[in-house]
Amino acid sequence: MSIFNKSFIFRYKLAFLFWIFVFGVTSGQQIAILKYNGGGDWYANPTALPNLIEFCNNSINTTLSPNPETVEVKSVNIYNYPIVFLTGHGNILFSEEEAENLKSYLIAGGFLHVSDNYGLNTYIRREMKKVFPDLEFQEIPYNHPIFHQTFNFEEGVPKIHEHDNKPPQGFGIFYKGRLVCFFDYESDLSDGWEDEEVHNDDFQTREKALKMGANIIEYAFKN
Repeated sequence: MSIFNKSFIFRYKLAFLFWIFVFGVTSGQQIAILKYNGGGDWYANPTALPNLIEFCNNSINTTLSPNPETVEVKSVNIYNYPIVFLTGHGNILFSEEEAENLKSYLIAGGFLHVSDNYGLNTYIRREMKKVFPDLEFQEIPYNHPIFHQTFNFEEGVPKIHEHDNKPPQGFGIFYKGRLVCFFDYESDLSDGWEDEEVHNDDFQTREKALKMGANIIEYAFKN
């Protein structure tokens, strides 16, 4: 990476941190969908984030912009968003430049939520090793604050959709003690955020998914 690019990203980091400090949790903020390469369907679940945003604005007093943006992994615009979401079913591929940019974003205070739509596990673990070669995904204990924000989940991440008859798990990457990436596995939270007719989930199932999603956003903004 050139000195110019490093300087450019550094300025964005400073702007990002200043923005978080000035505006806080409840001011008008935007969140984004992370567009990645590799052939996977990064655009899956198009109704999910708008529904989660509406739920958060109504239930935890956020004032999120109703329409999520889309941002590429390598873009300096990623620093405009306190939290980015990644989902899909297929392959994910980060270039060296993308991995470095995502690492810089997360270290600067950003947060990544990965929701396995079924089939992401192998790929996201491989690619996040490019981002943090010395770190591993750790299973997050049930007493972690992310499960105990406005809504309590005493047994961790809830089960929304069945995939391989496995229990739902929440994994995280911690950088210097801070949770910078949350990965819901065998849960499929983002499917539960979609419009009711997409998956025909009942009210209770969708509500669980939305409440856990709200906890993730609330936690990310506070930490």
